[in-house]
Amino acid sequence: MLELVEAIFLGIVQGLTEFLPVSSSGHLLLTQFFLGVDQERFGLPFDAAIQSGTLLAVISFFWRDFLAMARAFPRSPREFDLTNTDQRMAWLIIVATIPAGLVGFFFDDFFESAAVRSPWVVVVNLVLVGVLFIVAEAVGRKSRQASKLGFLSVIAIGIAQATALVPGVSRSGATITMGLFLGMRRDEAARFSFLMSVPIITIAAGFSIAQAVAAGMDVQQAAIFLAGILSSAMVGYLTIKFLLQFLVHHSLRAFAYYRFGLAAVVALLLVLL
Repeated sequence: MLELVEAIFLGIVQGLTEFLPVSSSGHLLLTQFFLGVDQERFGLPFDAAIQSGTLLAVISFFWRDFLAMARAFPRSPREFDLTNTDQRMAWLIIVATIPAGLVGFFFDDFFESAAVRSPWVVVVNLVLVGVLFIVAEAVGRKSRQASKLGFLSVIAIGIAQATALVPGVSRSGATITMGLFLGMRRDEAARFSFLMSVPIITIAAGFSIAQAVAAGMDVQQAAIFLAGILSSAMVGYLTIKFLLQFLVHHSLRAFAYYRFGLAAVVALLLVLL
C-alpha cells in the first residue's frame, strides 16, 4: 500500500515538473534520494514509465494539432509543401527530435551513471539554467511563431532538448529558453516544446517499459507503474493548461527564482546530512 502511495506521489511530481521548467528528472531524483524510496521499484524504468503519463497528457491536450499533422504529413512524398502549416509543423517536430534521439542512443550508459544522477549535479544545473532563463528573458524579442521557425532553429531547440538528459536541466526549460533566444513568444515556445516532446518521450518510455516487462513484472509492480502513469497524466494535463496561460503575461523569472531557492535548500541538506 505504501509503495502505491509513493507511486502516485512520484506521478504527481512528474506531471507537475515535466512541463513546468523546473526539471522533472531532477525533482524525481531528489525526491527518491531524500525519501529513500526503493530504486529497484522506482528507478529509471519507473521514471520512464510515468513519462508515458505526461505523454498521454500532451496528446489529449493537443489532439487536434496531432490529428491535423497526421492528416497532412502522409501527403509529403507526393505533395511536399512547407507552406502548409500542419505539414511544416510535422517536419519541424521530426527534425527537432533527432539530436536528443542520437545523444540518448549513443550515450545512454553515461546518462544512467551514478556520476550524472547525483544530487549535486541537480543543484548545479538548477542554478545554471535559472540564470539562462533570466538572460533569455532579457535578450529575446518574443515575437516569433513556431510555424515560422526554420530547420536550423529547430535543430538548436533539439540540441537544447538533448541537454535535458542531465538531471536538473529541464526539458521544457531548456527548449523554451532556446526558443526565447531565437525570438519566439513565450507561449509559442512552450507550445512547441510540448509538441516536440511526444516522439522522444514515446521512444524513451516505450523502451524502458519493454525492458521492465522483459525483466519480469509482477502484478504489484504493474499496479505501481499504472498508478504513477495515471497520476502523472492527470496532473500533467492541468499543468500544460496552466503554463500556457501563465506565459502569455508572465516571464520565466519566477521559475528561475524557484530553482535558485530549491538549489540552496538541497545544497544545505546535502552538506548537513
